[in-house]
Amino acid sequence: MKIYETRSAPNPRRVRMFLAEKGIAMDYVQLDLQKGENLTAQMRAKNPLGKVPVLELDDGTCIAETDAICTYFENIQPAPPLMGVDAKDKAIVAMWQRQVELALMLQVGMCFQHTTGYFKDRMVPVPEYGREAGINAGKYLNILERRLELNPYIAGDAFTIADITALCAIDFARVVKIRFTDEQVNLKDWYQRVNARASAQA
Repeated sequence: MKIYETRSAPNPRRVRMFLAEKGIAMDYVQLDLQKGENLTAQMRAKNPLGKVPVLELDDGTCIAETDAICTYFENIQPAPPLMGVDAKDKAIVAMWQRQVELALMLQVGMCFQHTTGYFKDRMVPVPEYGREAGINAGKYLNILERRLELNPYIAGDAFTIADITALCAIDFARVVKIRFTDEQVNLKDWYQRVNARASAQA
């Protein structure tokens, strides 16, 4: 099997971290997003949206979307658990993962796309929308600060996929100058611990 990705992009990094935590080796095929290598007919056949990452199984089946790829590997190799251990825990992890993805990762991505013009050859940037998305991402960091005052990790006592998504979003946010503040001490402590994990370098 192999994964088509772009090393500098945040969503592929989420998958790399997830697999590193699992100890799963993978063949990564690099695509240049700026050159549109993800938009070729060959890649559209693997993922009609032309997004990365895309997991291609040995039988030719292609699975796109970061969460779907991670869920596949969680199911075939449950240990260590990164998406919960029982019904209640899985629901809590899924809840926080969804919130971090929508309220932080997506907002950072929209801020990047609409304020930098990086993909202006294939979309119409709306700078006002991008700036608002950046503001929304900054507001969500306040929510994480309060959450991490009560829990060592975003979904509770254990490191999960929600922490991976948050770390990748926060690191990518630096590109558009969104950072947590010195006053967000719980978020800073969490970041230092999560960023020190070997998977963060994957």
